Amino acid sequence: MTIAGKLQDYIAGEGIAYDTVAHHRTATTSQSAQAAHIPGSRLAKSVVVHHETGYVLAVVPSTHRIELSTLQDLMNRRLGLASEEEVSSLFSDCDIGAVPPIGPAYDVPVILDESLGDASDVYFEGGDHKTLVHVTGPNFRSLMKDAQIARFSHLP
Repeated sequence: MTIAGKLQDYIAGEGIAYDTVAHHRTATTSQSAQAAHIPGSRLAKSVVVHHETGYVLAVVPSTHRIELSTLQDLMNRRLGLASEEEVSSLFSDCDIGAVPPIGPAYDVPVILDESLGDASDVYFEGGDHKTLVHVTGPNFRSLMKDAQIARFSHLP
């Protein structure tokens, strides 16, 4: 598969150069990093959380875990993990578990962990379990220009 249509259209509309990295089918972002031979610290993992008025995409390195209580404090909202059904309806052209971190392509606000802020290259799921999208760090930060940036994750 190529990357998800909404994602591809959004990146093209922003004028961002990217390439894709094919790998064998994986079940987790950590496995994707291994399969694609890239550092997990440069693979952006997306976690969809819900609150009383909508959704937010929390984006962290694949090597990190989200601190939900810290995220709740930052957003001043009660948060929970979105169900597979909720994720499917928001990211209808993506496989479950292969959600790209580019929330604006799907009208979902993004909160970006600051640990991704100075990466020279960033990789992320393209919408399936066999394709990663690769962009330069500056281009990733450009795609994330409207994201709230904060520290809300840690290494396990």
